[in-house]
Amino acid sequence: MPDIKHELTRRVNAFVDWFIPPRLRCSSTDVLQGVRMFLFSHIFGPFLGHTISISMLILEDHTDLSWWIFFGAVTLFWPFTIALRVTGWYVPLALISIQNLIFCILWGSYFYGGINSPIMPWLITVPLLSFFYLPTPRTRIVVGLMIVANLIAFYFVYIWFGFPATIPLSNLVGLGLVSTCCAGVYVSMMALYYGNVVSSQFELEQEVTRHLKTAQELRAATEQVERATRAKSEFLARMSHELRNPLNAIIGYSELVIEYSSELGEQKLKDLLSIKNAGQKLLALVNDLLDLSRLEARKMEFSPEDVSLVECANELAAKWTESMAESGSKLVVECPDDIGNICSDKRKLMQAVDNLLNNAAKITKNGLVEVTMSKEDGFAVISVKDSGGGMSARQIETLFETFGSGEHETTSSYGDDLGLGLPLTQRLCRLMGGELTVESELGRGSCFSIRVPSQPPATEVAPSDTSELVAISC
Repeated sequence: MPDIKHELTRRVNAFVDWFIPPRLRCSSTDVLQGVRMFLFSHIFGPFLGHTISISMLILEDHTDLSWWIFFGAVTLFWPFTIALRVTGWYVPLALISIQNLIFCILWGSYFYGGINSPIMPWLITVPLLSFFYLPTPRTRIVVGLMIVANLIAFYFVYIWFGFPATIPLSNLVGLGLVSTCCAGVYVSMMALYYGNVVSSQFELEQEVTRHLKTAQELRAATEQVERATRAKSEFLARMSHELRNPLNAIIGYSELVIEYSSELGEQKLKDLLSIKNAGQKLLALVNDLLDLSRLEARKMEFSPEDVSLVECANELAAKWTESMAESGSKLVVECPDDIGNICSDKRKLMQAVDNLLNNAAKITKNGLVEVTMSKEDGFAVISVKDSGGGMSARQIETLFETFGSGEHETTSSYGDDLGLGLPLTQRLCRLMGGELTVESELGRGSCFSIRVPSQPPATEVAPSDTSELVAISC
């Protein structure tokens, strides 16, 4: 039963709300409540009014001009709903409707019993409707003045013309019962709908309050997480020397022992090389982690200088050609001789490109890695293209997540990589005022492109974890 009642209420409310014009839907709660009450009474009220008009017809057993005027005035309430939807003139239509109701009551009373007419008690519903319809005291005062003016006019008509005794009062008993019953049903119907509207709005306000409270709790939790993240980043940034110095000592002493210990056996020499390589790998990981932490804590500085792209291309070729060859891949670096210089942070730019080449070297075996440099619309573009396994669109979406583990890594030779290189590269590009984009197709390789301005940005670009990845999936 509660479900049936709820469904019926929902359907009635949806039907009533259809007549509300869009601009009134954004009104205050009081206005919207009055509009719904207005529409509800004008949709269902005329059925009760016509119950009275049909009772009059049965009583008289014929129609005359007075009956048709009463019938037409009651029917006129229905077009008010369409007029409201078309015009949105809520208050003027409500006042005209109340005046029409007063006219129906006094007209029916005049021809059916005069001052003793069973229709006269309907006049009590008029101030009740003004409470339901009209949200401001001023408009309710206007309704009061309308009632007084109509009663005065009714009185003078009675003084001058009297009441037509077309129907004996004894014959109006049945009409009185019908009128009283309809008035009671009408008032009860309006009160129930008003209570339903108020209850729905109260539930809605409670729901909004709960959502606001939840949003406030989420904001507080987010601020707490941000504070913890900043504290972590600042701590790691301050721990730079404490983490690097022991690793540098391990690497340095292992190099010294290797260099000056010619009498060591082959196995000991191999062990020392393993220590050295492990230390260098760990140092590179710590450097990436610290750089990422400094970027998150906004502690990393952007130091622009005059950078020759041709020199950068030569340095990359000298540094990575041999490393690529070890995995059976070929490195091709293309840079026009007349490309010129840019003003940027060379160390960070080279670090970003090195990260991309390191990534390409790990996923490309017996393939081709191409580095191309160009200028477009005031930007320098450095692209690193590999012939590796490529990625799907879904993999690209999470590619730059910090400490993420992309699915493409599990099928490559660096499944144990912590995934710091690409997130760090993205943030370095943001720091330099540029962006990092990726184009990839599963099974056909990937192309990462660094796009940085030829001149440093006018204002400092703050790194952000929420920066978007511009990705194109073929």
